[in-house]
Amino acid sequence: MMALSSLNQRRWRNFKANRRAYWSLWIFLVLYGISLCAELIANDRPILVSYNGELHVPVFKFYPETAFGGDLRTEAKYSSVEIRCLIVSGGSLDCWDDPEGIIAEVEDKGTAAGQAVTKGWMIWPPIPYSYNTIVNTGGVAPGAPSSQNWLGTDDTSRDVLARVIYGFRLSVTFALIVTALTSIIGIAAGAVQGYFGGMTDLIFQRIIELWSSIPSLYVIIILTAVWAKSFWLMVGLMVLFGWTGLVGVVRAEFLRARNFEYVRAARALGVSDGQIMFRHVLPNAMVATLTFLPFIITGTIGSLATLDYLGFGLPNSAPSLGQMSRQAQANLQAPHLAFTAFFTFAVMLSLLVFIFEGVRDAFDPRKTFR
Repeated sequence: MMALSSLNQRRWRNFKANRRAYWSLWIFLVLYGISLCAELIANDRPILVSYNGELHVPVFKFYPETAFGGDLRTEAKYSSVEIRCLIVSGGSLDCWDDPEGIIAEVEDKGTAAGQAVTKGWMIWPPIPYSYNTIVNTGGVAPGAPSSQNWLGTDDTSRDVLARVIYGFRLSVTFALIVTALTSIIGIAAGAVQGYFGGMTDLIFQRIIELWSSIPSLYVIIILTAVWAKSFWLMVGLMVLFGWTGLVGVVRAEFLRARNFEYVRAARALGVSDGQIMFRHVLPNAMVATLTFLPFIITGTIGSLATLDYLGFGLPNSAPSLGQMSRQAQANLQAPHLAFTAFFTFAVMLSLLVFIFEGVRDAFDPRKTFR
């Protein structure tokens, strides 16, 4: 706290005084931090492999089957019994004839092979499935929750818990990027309109009215049908049609504050318009701006989920929570899909709303908590 200014210290105290926002921030940071390490938590590749005294990191690097004594140059399938046998036995050729027998001998300390030093080992993530791993559930899809798949599998036999972890990271990262970009553009446009007024404000208002009248959902559906669906394409389209959300709020605050005494005094002292706008007027407009940020973030997450539900969002291979909702609607006999999608959205959106309620209180100069 010593590195913070007195103003930022007061804001941090106000934020901590809102206990719901404070604990929501910590819970959200823990959940988002776990999702950022998704490759180390849910993956069908080991975190670390020791083979003949050499360490390999398959979770971050591609290794062909030939690196472990195999014949193919394609990526090693570490879950297969043959690759496991090659790793633990140091590349024994007998693995292609009786891999399970070789593994049993190495793991049995009572045999001669078991008494010998094991030549390799693997460290697996807690969930040995990635978001696109096809799980063998005996031909049943979607599969019910079990000890092998804690939240069951979807209609293509992919682990639901792994997809939730990756999907949480994807949705939150997407929403944060879109919100940051739309806020920068919207705040800048609203500040210019409100501060200068006159013809500048009039022209900008007509442009925004025309732009807002475009049916953005239909345009996004058309463009995603024409172009290859991707993460950054969706970010660009969301920013393209979402930057007008904050313009009205910022414009009103600047129109109200541009004739205040401290603004006139700054002009009289020769301070540039840019410094007056973003150093003196903008901090006073941040309370109203931050009030709308939770709606932008939650709206962005909801829009992405809606587009994915309709099939016009991210690629089908992406771990989307909207796709899980569509699968839940198509597989009513598997209620675990619906419950998982509902609680994931409920927890994620509630935490974000609570956090930004605290941020709003922190930037409000009229609120002081003891």
